[in-house]
Amino acid sequence: MSQTTGADAVDAAIAQGVDLDGTPIPAAKLDLYNTVMAKEAQRQRSGVNNSMRSRIVRIGAKHYSQDDLNQMLLDADFAPLKPKEIAYFYGN
Repeated sequence: MSQTTGADAVDAAIAQGVDLDGTPIPAAKLDLYNTVMAKEAQRQRSGVNNSMRSRIVRIGAKHYSQDDLNQMLLDADFAPLKPKEIAYFYGN
């Protein structure tokens, strides 16, 4: 069985066309995913800091409380959580 932890596990499974439990991913789902990811690959980027912050917020909200994540952002000299991020990720 392949690795099932870490961000790379999902990418590796998609590339193999199988879910983490080994079951095949339906072709229609793979096709849609690949179509959307191809569009994303063509999008012009303007900088890394915004992308880093976005990933930190999106993933960090799964693992840290609102107050802890906000403080970590501030400590790292990123902008604090925005009201729309709080509403979306924390439901407040």
